[in-house]
Amino acid sequence: MLSFITTIFWFAVALGVLITIHEFGHFWVARVSGVKVLRFSIGFGKPLLKRIGKKDDTEYVLAGIPLGGYVKMLDEREGEVAPEEAHRAFNRQSLPIRTAIVAAGPLFNLLFAVFAFWVLGVSGETGGIPLVGEVQPQSIAARAGMLAGDRFVAIDGERTPTWESVVYGLLGAAVSDDPVRVSVSQPDQPPRDVELLLSGLLKSSRQPEVLAHLGIEPKRPVLPPIFGKLVPHEPAADAGIQVGDRLLSVNGEPISDWMAWVVFVRDHPGQLLHLKIQRGEQILPLDLVTAEVRKGDELIGRIGAAPRVPDGFMDDYRVKVRYGPAEALQRAVVKTWDMSVLMLKVMGRMLTGQASIQNLSGPISIAQAAGDTASIGLDYFLKFLAVVSISLGVLNLLPIPVLDGGHLLMFLIEAVKGSAVSENAMLVGQKIGIALLLSLMVVAFYVDLSRVFG
Repeated sequence: MLSFITTIFWFAVALGVLITIHEFGHFWVARVSGVKVLRFSIGFGKPLLKRIGKKDDTEYVLAGIPLGGYVKMLDEREGEVAPEEAHRAFNRQSLPIRTAIVAAGPLFNLLFAVFAFWVLGVSGETGGIPLVGEVQPQSIAARAGMLAGDRFVAIDGERTPTWESVVYGLLGAAVSDDPVRVSVSQPDQPPRDVELLLSGLLKSSRQPEVLAHLGIEPKRPVLPPIFGKLVPHEPAADAGIQVGDRLLSVNGEPISDWMAWVVFVRDHPGQLLHLKIQRGEQILPLDLVTAEVRKGDELIGRIGAAPRVPDGFMDDYRVKVRYGPAEALQRAVVKTWDMSVLMLKVMGRMLTGQASIQNLSGPISIAQAAGDTASIGLDYFLKFLAVVSISLGVLNLLPIPVLDGGHLLMFLIEAVKGSAVSENAMLVGQKIGIALLLSLMVVAFYVDLSRVFG
């Protein structure tokens, strides 16, 4: 229950931050352009909090439905406007000013992503060194010539110092049907190039897992199978296991590595396991029945336990990447641009059936990610905010009526034909836009629920 409340809290924080940034973009550019702002609202529906500003008596509102927001401006199409204030109405502004006001929301989302990535680049990001621990026989990586012990050096010439940079680079390559050139190296040997074909990754009926798709497992140090944390009322605690116990064997099979134990548990959902435990000088037999948990379309086992991790355990497998302010800014801009283009390409492939809808993330997935990243650390939560902010910016720039991109499309038509689009045409467009958005929401919820309930 506490975990659920925490997830909802961080989801609300993430939504609040990103919606505020988006609406502040519209608000700020409108104010700078001389347009009168009547209301700045975070959320829809009945106001929970309201304050009247000193300038223009603008209402600042926090409303009860936190699924968006809006900036209401003076507009002759929405009500009577005093003659002395007509020049401050939105509809009286020139086409470039109206375009700037509408475009400012999504652009502020993209600028926030640049800022977040810049902060992370300057302060330094800690990531896993991209060392390959195992290559599955006959896998894509094996056929390309990759070997255990390889270290990723670059993808298409772009340096990859961490596993995260490897995954992003491979995802970017997955939208193309052409092989991607990957530079790898063995210890004390010069880099060599291999070609990986990733075109089938986005077509998977499951959410894409890049390394598993390639047949690669990251190299990790061996973690002894010693219990470090137990969740109350879960199978491990109920079986009598104690913190500090060392697992020797399960069903007669010796266990010397915690990850081997994790794999064994996952592969035996709802089954009785016979354990041998070392507790001090004693060797004790224990019986444990794993819990069943559905993940996607499969059942996996769980026992509610975590290992004891020695201090400095991962030091030799981690690296801190830090850049100077100028280089960090350049990289932040490029990363924001690349991720925006990647999202558009994936959307395009989904529309043409070349990518699975499992690439979509709905509110449930986003909420879970908000809670997970916040629990790991501030830098991970900031990175999560940056990625979702890019999604929000890109989505709002799509030429769908009701969205900012739909308004920009109307302005483009106005610029070409020399007059504003008729109210009837705008009304029809809004109905189409609402239908499209509702359809997208239904699909996103369906994908989320399918992940939760299989």
